[in-house]
Amino acid sequence: MKNNSEIKTALKAAFPYTLPIMAGFLFLGAAYGIYARTEGLAAAYPILMAAVIFAGSLEFVAVDMLTSGIFDPINALVMTIMVNARHLFYGISMLEKYRAAGKKRWYLIFGMCDESFSINCTAEPPEGVDRGWFYFWVTLLDQIYWISGAALGSLAGSFITFDIPGLDFVMTALMVVIFLDNWLKEKQHFSSLIGLGVSLLCLLIFGSGSFIIPSMAVMLLILTVFRKPIEKAADAVPAKKEGQP
Repeated sequence: MKNNSEIKTALKAAFPYTLPIMAGFLFLGAAYGIYARTEGLAAAYPILMAAVIFAGSLEFVAVDMLTSGIFDPINALVMTIMVNARHLFYGISMLEKYRAAGKKRWYLIFGMCDESFSINCTAEPPEGVDRGWFYFWVTLLDQIYWISGAALGSLAGSFITFDIPGLDFVMTALMVVIFLDNWLKEKQHFSSLIGLGVSLLCLLIFGSGSFIIPSMAVMLLILTVFRKPIEKAADAVPAKKEGQP
């Protein structure tokens, strides 16, 4: 009974954090399902890929791979690594948090996406809430939203046809909202400013198509090397009072 109570408490604590993700995932997932159907895939395929692959950008690419008529596993492997290489950095930064999650960590590793990483990395579970179950519910709810959106789009795809250029920006907007929410909550902005500065510098050096992985590598290096000074500086900043900007 105690374990069930802990699980339910963690679910109640995690759900509000995932509401912005639900809005984005249902919309973009539906667009993905419609796109897959209009490209000729059967209704089950986008739903199955949403459950098994669970990597939005790669799933859009996978539709092209499956409908091209050419089976090229090497190209698929290279493309997968390129599209999702950023998850390597996500995983490294979450090692400490997920280590204590027990067997749940295997699902947390599989289910990590940009949005679940952002929440689990920055959100502080309420006092008394089991962290492992909190991380688990954030991840599972996000995947349920994505699968649900893909299912809706897949079912509607037989009847709705329209162009979807520009819908990928929904994910960008969602990440901006999460960043701003974290900015308002943190006592200091050293890490956020480092991330912005490094991203801008790498964008100028590598261009818009290749700056993400170098940015993450440099950010990880800086935050690792200067972790103690940053934490020390953060502890020296007084916490904001309720309602204080």
